[in-house]
Amino acid sequence: MKTESDSGAPPVSGVSRPAAPLWARLVATFFGVGRLHPGPGTWASVATVFLWWLLTRVIPPNGQVVAGVWLSLLVVLIGIPAATRVCRASGLKDPQFVVVDEVAGQLITFIGVAVSWKSLLLGFILFRGFDIVKPPPVRQLEQLPEGVGIVIDDVAAGLYALAIMQVLLHLGVLPA
Repeated sequence: MKTESDSGAPPVSGVSRPAAPLWARLVATFFGVGRLHPGPGTWASVATVFLWWLLTRVIPPNGQVVAGVWLSLLVVLIGIPAATRVCRASGLKDPQFVVVDEVAGQLITFIGVAVSWKSLLLGFILFRGFDIVKPPPVRQLEQLPEGVGIVIDDVAAGLYALAIMQVLLHLGVLPA
């Protein structure tokens, strides 16, 4: 019986790969969000925006920058090995269902930005835009091996979005 992977591509004939560990599958798919269609990356960004909004309800404003930095770093450090293991197990270079990279990039976008519906919406749009368009060197970073390439290009997209958010904050377009 012929089956297809989540990317729609047929599996490589005669190649049996061990499954990725459960922790890696949960992290890489952001607890299954990466299985949502259409646009699993967009769903992961939406879930991350909502999660960040929830976290800022319990984290005092003076601790949100530090929390954002640490949480982003944690997602990157756990996300790279998770993405690598899932990538190897699937036999795909960058499976669409691996969305931990979107979580990292979206979190980076909000570092140092006060939470409001405008900032959350703008940060979502900016990050998704940079993630989709992939201006230099974002596209080139995709070429790094395995989980590093999967995650680091979205980190770069998040840094682009963060830079725009900080400029808008400095200009008074976004509330401080």
